Amino acid sequence: MDVVAVFTAYHPDERLAAAVESALRSCSSVIVVDNTPRADSGAWPATAVDSRAPALAGERVKVVAHGRNVGLGAALNIAVCELPSAAEAVLFLDQDSELPPEIVPGLVADLADPDVGIAAPSPWDPKHQRYYCSEARRTETVSDEEAVITSGMLVRREVLEKVPFDEDMFLDWVDVAFCLAVRRAGWRILIDWRLRLPHEIGACEVHTRWGRTAHYSHYPAWRLYWIGRNVSILHRGHFASRPRALASSLVFLAERLTNTLLFEPRRRTHVPALLRGFRDGLRTRVDPRYLPAGAEHPAVRRRKG
Repeated sequence: MDVVAVFTAYHPDERLAAAVESALRSCSSVIVVDNTPRADSGAWPATAVDSRAPALAGERVKVVAHGRNVGLGAALNIAVCELPSAAEAVLFLDQDSELPPEIVPGLVADLADPDVGIAAPSPWDPKHQRYYCSEARRTETVSDEEAVITSGMLVRREVLEKVPFDEDMFLDWVDVAFCLAVRRAGWRILIDWRLRLPHEIGACEVHTRWGRTAHYSHYPAWRLYWIGRNVSILHRGHFASRPRALASSLVFLAERLTNTLLFEPRRRTHVPALLRGFRDGLRTRVDPRYLPAGAEHPAVRRRKG
């Protein structure tokens, strides 16, 4: 199976080059979509993808540097439009995801079943030496899942031609919305627990207060806004007919709110951002104050137009 790796970059560091080099050892080619916005002067910031770097300058690497931050969903759709005609599957990776050599052959084997649209490794937190998924979900081989995270998922080309990524959600929960749409279209989604992909989710730290211990990722306020907004969108558009999924996401939101109150030193700005996002999701609105600098969102562009 011809597999193309896709990276989305945003103010990348030296880890991107190492990640691209690791992907080239297992994939036929690599596409990098750079979401780092240009400065007003038109100059590239130092943290943009430099296609002159040795790891990014080869014939098997294509860099799409469009000079805007259009969000994760739009960047992934851009990458799909750039796929070579020979590509049969796409491996989506974060800019810091170095690929162990066994991942691609293992996931390709999982796609041998024509009913499987997405196969993914188990995400592993190397800093805290733990799986991101709960112990109760793990098996010795593979398991069917509602959704998997973007980094590491191998997706059939046919799936991508029928199911686009949601550009309105901008960043968080884009992978969940995509997976739910894939399942509705009739494909299975698997996690292969025999394959482990190191993955760091945000600035995650272990905190204990009042007898409660939690792994908490310290995000900026704008990121919490999108977490709250997109959970709300998932409730309204995807989970209304599935009580278990709805309950699971409400529990997630309650835990995020509780942990922000307990462990976030900037709670006076972060708690309102989370709650405002949830409210705006119910109203299908976007507050442009919670877009990162230089970012574009389709709803804001329509409003300006």
